[in-house]
Amino acid sequence: MAAPETVEVAIVGAGIVGLATALRLAAEGREVLLIDPNEPGSGASFGNAGTLAEYACMPVGNPALLRALPKLLLDPDSPFALRWPALLQLAPWLVQFVRQSLPTATRANALALAGLLAEALPAWEEMVKEADVADLLRRNGCLYLYRRESDFAKAAGGRALRAGFGVHQEVLTPGEVAALEPSLPPTGASGLYFPDSMNVTDPKTLMRRLLDAGTARGVSVAQAAVARLRVEADGVRLNGSGILIKANTVVVAAGAQSRALAMQAGDRIPLETERGYHLEFPTKAPLLNRPVCPVDLGFYMTPMTGRLRVAGTVELGGLAAPANPRRLALLDRGVRQFFNQLGRPSSEWLGFRPSLPDSRPVIGPSRGSPKVIYAFGHGHLGLTLAPITARLVADLIAGRGDRDRLVPFVADRFGA
Repeated sequence: MAAPETVEVAIVGAGIVGLATALRLAAEGREVLLIDPNEPGSGASFGNAGTLAEYACMPVGNPALLRALPKLLLDPDSPFALRWPALLQLAPWLVQFVRQSLPTATRANALALAGLLAEALPAWEEMVKEADVADLLRRNGCLYLYRRESDFAKAAGGRALRAGFGVHQEVLTPGEVAALEPSLPPTGASGLYFPDSMNVTDPKTLMRRLLDAGTARGVSVAQAAVARLRVEADGVRLNGSGILIKANTVVVAAGAQSRALAMQAGDRIPLETERGYHLEFPTKAPLLNRPVCPVDLGFYMTPMTGRLRVAGTVELGGLAAPANPRRLALLDRGVRQFFNQLGRPSSEWLGFRPSLPDSRPVIGPSRGSPKVIYAFGHGHLGLTLAPITARLVADLIAGRGDRDRLVPFVADRFGA
């Protein structure tokens, strides 16, 4: 049997969390190998709405959604959908999701997320300097649109929760919304503005730049799928098609593909997949000044370089099924309520968000071994939380920092 290649730190998964972690560790002088079967940064890290949403401490599961859940699941055109053939597989996750949507759990989950999000933008500023990507970020805030007074009223709990955590948010009149976004049709919508938020103008270019910054500091990349993980006395062995690695430390940052590796490390984690979609429309000039989210439609319209990206909605249903044309059609119809002059979309995309019932990521060591560190399950916040997650992982490997702060994100919070 061939001897395995040895490395100090192997990171399984080269999405935004893996890329940010590799860059951080390499900057600290560690030997790093990134492993992914696909092009680095080509999954959900590429296809997201491009928002750095430091305000998004409200978990997906919450009392307002719980009250509306039966109606949402029965409406095929709602922003929250379920692939019914996957119901049996999803049932245990859905039971936990409902429990985490109750008021006490919602507040605990929001508090945990708010603690991470408070450090998200400062961590991003550090990474911007490290990777020289300032030209790909816009610091122009984010806008929620409420076209129905009933939706604004239902969101009162979320506004109060964010206010209690010190999130900077401003309620806007329809006139103030029109002043911020003069290209929007005059719908009379109220707004909620998050002035501190930033957005990415080209996620694909950002991912490539982060990879380049990492490789310039010595990060190696292996295009391979890791099928087996085994903790041994002197390290962690990784096996897969065409790959055999022995690492002192393994970071599992494989997004929606992380559950099987965590189970091999000794942790049963209720990770499921949210299937996210986007459409892109070429534009000669930006139609918007910032990301805009019509809350009743459940997607973001984000101005990007040469195009408008329409991204979002939630579809539960696993990794195997092809794209659902109804979801893409939903995005297309929705954006034309604001910009009916758009031509045909230039691209369409389906990706997979790693989702946990409590909306918190898993960050920290496996309970089976400190040689395996988890950094996955960020749901809608992978782009936002990648640099702070990278910092926390680097602190764990270096044996520094306050480990108590990771208690809300430990792997064993779900029980056996």
